[in-house]
Formats: sequence, C-alpha cells, structure tokens
Amino acid sequence: MPSERMSRVDTAWLRMDNNVNRMMIVGVWLLTPAITLAALRERIADKLLKYDRFRQKAVVDAMGASWVDDEDFDITRHVVATKLAPRKGQSEREALQAMCGKFAAAPLDMRHPLWQFHLVEHYEGGSALLARIHHCIGDGIALITVMMSITDGGTDPPKRRRNLAAEQERDPDADWLSDAVLKPLTDLTVKAIGMYGSGITKSMEALANPQALNTLAGGMDIAKSGLQVLQDVAALALLADDSKTMLKGKGNGRKVVAWGEPVALDVVKAVGKGLNCTINDVLLSCVAGAIGQYLRDQGEDPAGKEIRAMVPVNLRPLDKAWQLGNRFGLAPLVLPIGIENPVERIYAVHQRMAEMKGSYQPLLAFAVLSVSGLFIKPVQDVVLGMFAKKTTAVMTNVPGPGKPLSFCGSTLRQTMFWVPASGDIGVGVSILSYGGGVQFGLITDEKLCPHPQQIIDRFEPEFEKLLLVAMMLPWAGEEEQP
Repeated sequence: MPSERMSRVDTAWLRMDNNVNRMMIVGVWLLTPAITLAALRERIADKLLKYDRFRQKAVVDAMGASWVDDEDFDITRHVVATKLAPRKGQSEREALQAMCGKFAAAPLDMRHPLWQFHLVEHYEGGSALLARIHHCIGDGIALITVMMSITDGGTDPPKRRRNLAAEQERDPDADWLSDAVLKPLTDLTVKAIGMYGSGITKSMEALANPQALNTLAGGMDIAKSGLQVLQDVAALALLADDSKTMLKGKGNGRKVVAWGEPVALDVVKAVGKGLNCTINDVLLSCVAGAIGQYLRDQGEDPAGKEIRAMVPVNLRPLDKAWQLGNRFGLAPLVLPIGIENPVERIYAVHQRMAEMKGSYQPLLAFAVLSVSGLFIKPVQDVVLGMFAKKTTAVMTNVPGPGKPLSFCGSTLRQTMFWVPASGDIGVGVSILSYGGGVQFGLITDEKLCPHPQQIIDRFEPEFEKLLLVAMMLPWAGEEEQP
C-alpha cells in the first residue's frame, strides 16, 4: 500500500493520547431545519474524502508513524446516526452537552482513519452534528478550512500528486520545519538568548540540525541527547509553576462541555473601542473574570492569583491550510483571575497581550513538539509534561465567517468546538466568532470542574460590567460636564 511519512509534529500529537486527555478536536454544528443521515453521508463522500488524509489510517512503527490508505474504508463507520435521550428533567441542550463530553473522552479506532461524525437527526427543531477529528490530522486552522469546504458552495482542495516521495524532493515546503521555523530560531533567537550561556546556544543549533543529535555530547544516546536539548529550550521561558487552584491537578478522564449564547460582535467591538482595548482584550478579560468569580463562589479566594493558558499561534500561510498537518506554536497567556475590578482587569489583560507580541515562544514551542516527535514516547511524555506543570488551560480564539453558512440546504445557526489539552491539563477554553456573534465554550475534566456551565453563565455578567463602564464614558464630540 502507498504510504506517506507522518511529520514529526503530527507524530508527537498522535502519541500524546492518554487516559486523561484524548487528542481530539471536538466540534458541534446546530442546523435548522433537520438534515438526514443519507444527505450527510453523500456530502462527506463528495467533499471531505477529496482530502486524502480522511481515507488514511495512522500506522505506528519503530521510527514514528506513516499515513497509509485504509483498504477497508467504510463511510458508514465514520458517519453515524446517534439518538439523543435526555434524562428526566434534562433539556435537549444539556443532553447534547453530555453526549459531547462522552465522545470527547472516547478513543477513536486506530485501525481506521481517525475521525468520526455523529448526527443527531432531531434536535431543537433541527439537527445537531458532532465531529471528532484527531489532532494528528490537522490543527484548528487547517480543520476549519476543511469544515468550511464541506458547506454549501465550499471550495474543493487543490489536487495533489500521488507520487509523494518525488513531490517532497521538489517541494521547498517539504522541509518546512527547518526553513520556516528553525532557521528563524537560530538566526534570531540564539542572539537574543546569548545571556543564558553557550549550552542553550548549542542546543538551539542542534535543533536546526536534528541529525546532529546523534553526536551531541560525545555520542550520547539520542533519547538522552534529545531530552537535554528540550530541557534547555524549556529553560528559555523561565516560567514559574502556575498558581494552584481547584482547576489544576490530575483529572479522571471524564469530560464535561458547556457553551453559551452568542454576544453581538458589534457590541464587543464598541466596548473595546470605548476602553481603547482590542476585542481580544475584552473577551479574555471576561473569561478571567468568569473563572475568578466561579472560584470565589466555590469558596476559593483567587486574590493575587493568575493562571496560565497556552494559546495556539498559527505559523502557516492561510492559503496552504488545506494541506492539513500541524503548523502552530504555543504562547503562554497569563489570565489575571484574582483581579475583581473589571476595568483594572481588562487593562492587565491588555498589558499581557502586548507583552506577547513579537515573542519567539510560539516558534520555540513548535520546535519542542517537532523534536519530541523524534524520540520514544516516554521521553516525549516527560518533555511535554513540563508544559502541563506550568499551565492550567489551553485556549483557542478563532474568527469564523461573518455571515451564517448553509449545509445540505440547512442553516448553520450555531457552532462551537473544543481543542484537546496535553498531559494532565483539565481545562479547555474556546472563543469563536460566527455569524455576527461571539461565544464562549468550555471543556473540563469532571474531577476538576464538574459544572463548567457555571463558569459559562458568569461570562455575560462580566461583559455587562464592561459594557456599563463603556456606556458611561463621554461619547465622541460630547463636552465633558463640570
């Protein structure tokens, strides 16, 4: 069977699965009116399967993994109907959220392509579509491109040549890691970190030439060499361990999800403009405020505490998102959950966002993921565990289409997705704009946060506090009264 070698970064994501966190991106589409299973399968066969990756399974070997065509591919295995059965006193939304949590914790079948769609044909007068896609197939930007392509009028991916070996020899993007990430690291970052000594500089030079790891430190075993390199790179961030809260710790692997109703994006923009802050500042301040208030209500005082969220940063040209795979870095964002005053908190967020601009940390994180994919899983687990110790949450903030889309003739009225967390991280935050609104979603480990809806429900009150402040400010051209 023809095969394609899996990239180092994608291999790292494939091997990151554990009993606490499955490396799946989970998404929900709410559609009106209802669609049928037959129509969904026809659309998936016509659109999604034009991406080779969705017909391929991941085959693990001693050197990593490969993408291999699944000769036993059956669309009925990947696109299935699922009935929603609310318990007594449970709303349809609560039942759907419970279903999302259940599927987020269930592993995909490694014997076949690592994705599955579940259709709830009857939900709130329409249908609900739940998608599960393993992170090794692609990152959030790539998968959003894929999902947009299967909507009505979506664009098919460019045709690819099947002679992959020859294609990689000619394609300058085949060694994308070196050309787009590691060369900037060695050219720019090494100069910036010279103060930390020659040991880190040598490690960065080794990252640019992974083959050199075989001879680093006098022929040291490659796994030990790689671990030392990654420890040196991790030391660059000099990050302290995250504040201890009830949201941090080892979970039990059972997932709970929640989402709220959209807030008008134009209103969010107006609040940001009035406070001389960005839309992101407003949204992240509300997230920090909602988490802080939740902790207070649970009897935990967050005063003086901050938590760190790892935020994905896209590192690929958007016109190449259809190529799938993972090409993003991670930047640590500090959320000031201990600041109760909403105005003080939003300016604290604004300052932290400004500090992130121009940072090389996303490139460093990509390099860590890339090189960890070269080594055996125990070494990779140790290295990536260092991120988890310093982090409470992962967070995504994705701008979606400004106008509602249609799918199989129905309107996509609301959408939400959640990205996986590595190691023992138990909180995932999603902010998504779509159709003129912006909404907030959470996925949590049941042991750490059994009721994430209680955090979601605090988001809008925190936003209303900022809205009230913005409305009290003088309007443009208004004379200030004595």
